Amino acid sequence: MEWKKEYETPPASELLHLLLKDRRPTGHFNKVWPNIYIGDAHTAKNKAALLSLGVSHVVNTADGPSHVETGASFYSDTNIQYHGTEATDSKDFDLSPFFHEVANFIHEGLSHQSGKVFVHCARGISRSATLVLAYLMIWEKLTLVEAIEAIRKHRNILPNAGFLQQLCHLDARLASERRGS
Repeated sequence: MEWKKEYETPPASELLHLLLKDRRPTGHFNKVWPNIYIGDAHTAKNKAALLSLGVSHVVNTADGPSHVETGASFYSDTNIQYHGTEATDSKDFDLSPFFHEVANFIHEGLSHQSGKVFVHCARGISRSATLVLAYLMIWEKLTLVEAIEAIRKHRNILPNAGFLQQLCHLDARLASERRGS
């Protein structure tokens, strides 16, 4: 099967326009894909809220002492599986080494019966959104534009310029692999 032969990754400026159009208020968390939520640190620290949503897996993309310090021990009194990535929301931070690792963790979480995954950073806009976009591209075979449009139906997101560029590289590489080039 030929994969979207005409598709080319748009420039970051076009993606930024897509990310900024029709913005509306975003809450502490939103369901952005079946059984995937993106949210903020406030929600991540509210175990009762996570359990009421049925969350089985948490990805903290702002892990570490100077960020959102939850960690596996924070959730030890629940059945929530935890994955932490110590990332800085900076255009110079290379988040791409975590794309497949986190996408695989999300996929694993969703493969469990009634698995639901909560992905967060401090505000639920840049780091967490970037890694959910990568998941949608890697496992759900969406283009970057399709992934952005899918999430934007439910939540305002705005990956920083560096993360957006890294997603563009991932998108171009995946498109090339799917075309068999």
